[in-house]
Amino acid sequence: MRYVMRKEVKEIDLSPHELRNMQMNMLEILIEFDRICRKHDIKYSLDGGTFLGAIRHQGFIPWDPDADIVILREDYNRFKQACKEEMDHSSFFLQDYKTDHFYRWGYARILRIGTEYVRAGHEHIKARNGVFVDIFTLDSVPDSYIKRVVHKFMCYCIRKSLWSEVGKIVHPKVAMRTLFRLISRIDKYRIFRVRDWLAAKCNKDNNSILVRHMCSPHPPKHSYGFPRALFNSMKEYNFEGRKFWGFADYDWYLKSIYDDYMTLPPENKRNSHIPCSSYKFIEPSELSESSI
Repeated sequence: MRYVMRKEVKEIDLSPHELRNMQMNMLEILIEFDRICRKHDIKYSLDGGTFLGAIRHQGFIPWDPDADIVILREDYNRFKQACKEEMDHSSFFLQDYKTDHFYRWGYARILRIGTEYVRAGHEHIKARNGVFVDIFTLDSVPDSYIKRVVHKFMCYCIRKSLWSEVGKIVHPKVAMRTLFRLISRIDKYRIFRVRDWLAAKCNKDNNSILVRHMCSPHPPKHSYGFPRALFNSMKEYNFEGRKFWGFADYDWYLKSIYDDYMTLPPENKRNSHIPCSSYKFIEPSELSESSI
């Protein structure tokens, strides 16, 4: 067997000023997303570090170069339909594998047109890039324990298969890079057909106890998914001087992900977990005045 040598991956550290510019670009995307959702009465929640930032900092975590939203599948479908007429297509692009032939992630994004942001190790992927906000779409999880185990394993396989195009370059182990190179030869549309089939099959039960994102790992405490009931009670939260929606039971949700979420990490761990290799941001003064 011929082993594939790992390529050197270029990583750029953003200065505090550059990171803040990036966050303001993401804020503009969040505002556009929220505007469309409010107009069409679509439920969503800030997610992950973005939700934590809203609670702990009333805005972005100072060192966080990421922004996340979580939404149920039926609401994402409504949002996508609304975007056809509502979204400002001169400034924003709703990206998923159906709108971008080269895109291979199992979640959607909204890109800010006129920006650039390439993650380290993703340079060879031809999908459109730019500053983005991730939209994690949640699907139903079977209520049966056995079916949950099978479902979790299938989600893992789908996720790793889609990631293989990056894994064949960035994984630290030679054998795994070789394995991912083999997996990456699978047509991504075949993988998405399996993902869509599984989602449709599970979503026939839109009253399931749990929901989960099929192409993103969940915290160990809730590895099968989160309670659908979280979406029954929503609340507005201050975020960078704006109002965005989040789960009313933020304490339970954030503890399930971060444990003691109000305690700041040590200074040596306050850094970006998503290195990039190239970027171009729009200065806040040049963003839409109605947005920022």
